[in-house]
Amino acid sequence: MLLHSNIIGENGTPFIILHGFLGMGDNWKTLGRQFSEEGFQVHLIDQRNHGRSFHHDEFNYDVMVEDLKHYCDYYELEDSIVLGHSMGGKTAMGFATQYPELVSKLIVADISPRFYPIHHDLILEGLTSLDFDAITSRGEADKLLSDYVPDFGTRQFLLKNLYWVEKGRLGLRVNLPILKEEVAEVGEVLSAHAIYSKPTLFLRGDKSEYIGPQDEVLIPNHFPNSEIRTVANAGHWLHAENPKDFYSEVLEFLK
Repeated sequence: MLLHSNIIGENGTPFIILHGFLGMGDNWKTLGRQFSEEGFQVHLIDQRNHGRSFHHDEFNYDVMVEDLKHYCDYYELEDSIVLGHSMGGKTAMGFATQYPELVSKLIVADISPRFYPIHHDLILEGLTSLDFDAITSRGEADKLLSDYVPDFGTRQFLLKNLYWVEKGRLGLRVNLPILKEEVAEVGEVLSAHAIYSKPTLFLRGDKSEYIGPQDEVLIPNHFPNSEIRTVANAGHWLHAENPKDFYSEVLEFLK
């Protein structure tokens, strides 16, 4: 089972981008094109149970790391740059520490190796409440979801999962039943013995609490050749809230 991806660029250094929980590779299309214009071959990947990738009952970082290994083997990718946001950052950390020979540089967006408690309850409840026997438009779905997710930007991000299953019938691309059942896996800690010693960049939003003082102490234990930079005017979705500065920080690190 091969992960679905959108590959931008005919050649160049492979640049793998992994989305966060309830996201998809398409969330990164604009930045992906910009990186490809710098000479990288960008791979916008949908992780299992997300986007257009396969659905499976098993969902944890061990299998998501192996999904990525299978993807790299299939496309014969070596010395790749790997960027992951949030859940994708955890997958990226796991992949880099287990297969360091395949990763030349690692970029982790607004997540730390530590454990995070479940905090997606209302979002998952809201998505579950969407009755596609009754909902016939994106606007109706947005209105219903607003009772659970008041922030407009977050709702628009979530509603990118909507698609037409058939004429007149909407559905969700994410495997919602399994993601609800296994949501605790999203916050799991990186193995205590996991180490990646090549260049690593951690980017955090200045309005986000995902990377705090305790993480500044923890991160070098796993990533001794790492630095932490802050993107101004951005929260957890820093790449969407301030894409210009996010892009500049990544490019400076890569060059």
